Amino acid sequence: MTRATAADYGWIRSSSSLFKHAMEEAGYTLTLVRDLSPAQLLEVAGAEPRDVCEGVGELIEENTEIVFGYEDWPESFLVGAFTVPGEGGDWTLALEFGGDLGTRPSIMEVLSAGTRAVSHSSNGGKPMDFFHWYEDGELRTTFEWPADRTGSTPDELNAVMREVGLNPTGDEDPDVDRKAAVFALTERLTGVRVTEELLVNAEYQTGEVPEEPAGEWL
Repeated sequence: MTRATAADYGWIRSSSSLFKHAMEEAGYTLTLVRDLSPAQLLEVAGAEPRDVCEGVGELIEENTEIVFGYEDWPESFLVGAFTVPGEGGDWTLALEFGGDLGTRPSIMEVLSAGTRAVSHSSNGGKPMDFFHWYEDGELRTTFEWPADRTGSTPDELNAVMREVGLNPTGDEDPDVDRKAAVFALTERLTGVRVTEELLVNAEYQTGEVPEEPAGEWL
């Protein structure tokens, strides 16, 4: 397990135009799944295959074209995925702006069957940020606020949460960036160090994922 802490992800606030866009405007979901290829992840998500995006700039541009191509509410969003080394083998990192693939139980349960999947997200400009850890098809720990956790083993990560800068039992440290700490917690579970350079320069295999019908999430 890596020794990442919130301090290792200070760049998401201090120098990242990418995550300024993600957290203050579009929203994002970042998902990591071990031992699944990008093509397999997109297939499980029910994505319609699209082209390859050379870098995150192209991914954002194509997603924007899709979203604004609808007259009313967007009916789909773009997911970009690529392979990255991590703990125990290769992982697929999936990134989306304004989508919710990594927060859908129906998808995450299948993606994590026989393996591990971790995701975190923000809805963009609003105080709703989520973390999900799945193991072998089961949601083990999830939270918006670190002290308010659910899942089959909501307390299993408590010691690691403290190490990365999160308080699982009470008030948060005002000097710790909670989002940066969630990035660090994700690295502890996956062995994948996410950097601005990694996301900016990756070659994304993409797919267009339909939005869920309103009746499935109301």
